[in-house]
This record gives sequence, structure tokens and C-alpha cells, in this order.
Amino acid sequence: MALQEDVDVVGLSCLSGAHKHLFPAVVEELRRAGLKDVLVIGGGIIPKEDIGFLKESGVRELFGPGTLLRDIASYIKASVRPRE
Repeated sequence: MALQEDVDVVGLSCLSGAHKHLFPAVVEELRRAGLKDVLVIGGGIIPKEDIGFLKESGVRELFGPGTLLRDIASYIKASVRPRE
């Protein structure tokens, strides 16, 4: 879907505890599809000790419970290059 819609950002959310499996798998599939410039962000119930692993796996930023939507939007706006 990300390839078909030519997205700039993919946001993932996980509350089940499977983030260490699911997030890297999505990043890998995006890269395999040639979407190397797509910003991947995540949120949900993610223990602090998992953040480094997820970032090393290609998730650029993680937002925990209570993060304001405007803060997420500001991060995206600062991180995505405008299209020409």
C-alpha cells in the first residue's frame, strides 16, 4: 500500500508487545520494495529498553502514550523533505 500510494511516512502502532518483531519486519519489507526514503515512526506501549533496537532496525522515532499529536506532526514536518 505504501508503494502504491507513494507515501512519505509510515506510522506503526503496537500495544500487543510484538513491536520487536513487527516493526523491523515492516521496515524490511519497505526497503525491499525500494522505499528507502520513507520515514518510519512508531508508537504504543514500548519499553525503554527496546527503543535502541527498534531505531537500529530502521524506525526513526518512537512516541509513547500521552504524546501530543502536534508533537508527532512537528516531528514529521521537520523530518520529511518537501516534494518538488
